[in-house]
Amino acid sequence: MVIRSKHLCRRVLENQHKLCQFLQQQLRLCSSNAARPAAAFANQDEDTSIKITKQFTSTATSLLEPIEHAPNVGQQFSYSDLSVRLAAPHELQTKPDVDEMGFGRFFTDHMLKIFHHQSLGGWQKPEITPLENLVMHPAAKVFHYAVELFEGMKAYRGVDGKIRLFRPDMNMKRMNLTARRCGLPTFEGLELVKCLARLVSIDQEWVPHTECASLYIRPTLIGIEPTLGVASSDSALLYTILSPVGAYFGPKSTGGVSLLADPQYVRAWPGGAGDRKLGSNYAPTIYVQQAAAKKGLQQVLWLYGEDHELTEVGVMNVFMVYINDHGEKELITPPLNGLILPGVTRDSILELSRSWGQYKVREGKITMKMVKQLVKEERLLEIFGAGTACVVCPVQSISYLGEELHIPTLEQEKPVYEQLRVTMTDIQYGKMDHPWALVID
Repeated sequence: MVIRSKHLCRRVLENQHKLCQFLQQQLRLCSSNAARPAAAFANQDEDTSIKITKQFTSTATSLLEPIEHAPNVGQQFSYSDLSVRLAAPHELQTKPDVDEMGFGRFFTDHMLKIFHHQSLGGWQKPEITPLENLVMHPAAKVFHYAVELFEGMKAYRGVDGKIRLFRPDMNMKRMNLTARRCGLPTFEGLELVKCLARLVSIDQEWVPHTECASLYIRPTLIGIEPTLGVASSDSALLYTILSPVGAYFGPKSTGGVSLLADPQYVRAWPGGAGDRKLGSNYAPTIYVQQAAAKKGLQQVLWLYGEDHELTEVGVMNVFMVYINDHGEKELITPPLNGLILPGVTRDSILELSRSWGQYKVREGKITMKMVKQLVKEERLLEIFGAGTACVVCPVQSISYLGEELHIPTLEQEKPVYEQLRVTMTDIQYGKMDHPWALVID
């Protein structure tokens, strides 16, 4: 028996490379949920069009608007040049349970990277690699002058098992506008959407099998030129990581949120970059968020100007439903005047609401004086935030200059925010066929 055991151990050690190869093939098959022969993995790096169908490309093309690039941007990257290097078995991460996800705590096995170097003619070939740390010079401009931007998108696993992106054309447009604002290179949105779709398809088993969660997509563009001095960066890196996420405010936050409205804090101002998705717009808000938390409040209602104009709530666009002076129910949200982010969810809410015709819809200024008057006259029905992370988030109270304003959002019999939330998620999870949902076949 001992001799046989030694012989068996020797045989296992001699052929362990074959065992590793077999296990790697099986992991790939399980991860991609595709019954392809093991031989197909030998050409995995070459087959980058397997998940991008003609229908996907046609739909995405019809949505994306052409963009004019500055001459110094140089050559553009193309999805057709995408290379893929899959993670080895020991690099694969354990997938969390839905209840443990939270927001932005876990990351998938792969990432997308695309470099831009003016000295090399512009954008380089895109590549999907195992998730790995970035190595940069300590003088990289992103570290010193915040030359960076990001986007927030999601992939949803529908009730039919298909994975969908929600209005990625709007994210591409906003990302390019932000890149132009901070001196970073612009790109062809369709090519990036196709690369993102391929990345999601590779890590498709990370897209949660539930309507309570989704896969967050974080495209990021940073300046990496290793020189000091406030100037545009001659080198840049566009990368994307993926994170399975649950509820943004946690599983216990089923009710409305409480807000701190303090006019001494300002998030954005005319002529600034408050309407662009720059990291430098978010870091200064952390201190105010902490101040709100010390008061037992959950979020910040950002005000601007002498009349204390409402701009955003937390990192969301803000909406209000009220009875106007003519006795009509009206939905109002601040206009795109440079103070607020042109949110994808914001635009979707406006389009849906206008198409329903159930209430008036208007983009206009909202002031705290107006909010207080409506509360006093019992004409204020709802206030809610809206964004990619949470879809819609009802507000139940506002702490303003020592006064606690009760907002009856949760007391409405058929609240507008809930109708919008249900419709939006029905589109995202495939319960409703809609052109905003782009299927990754």
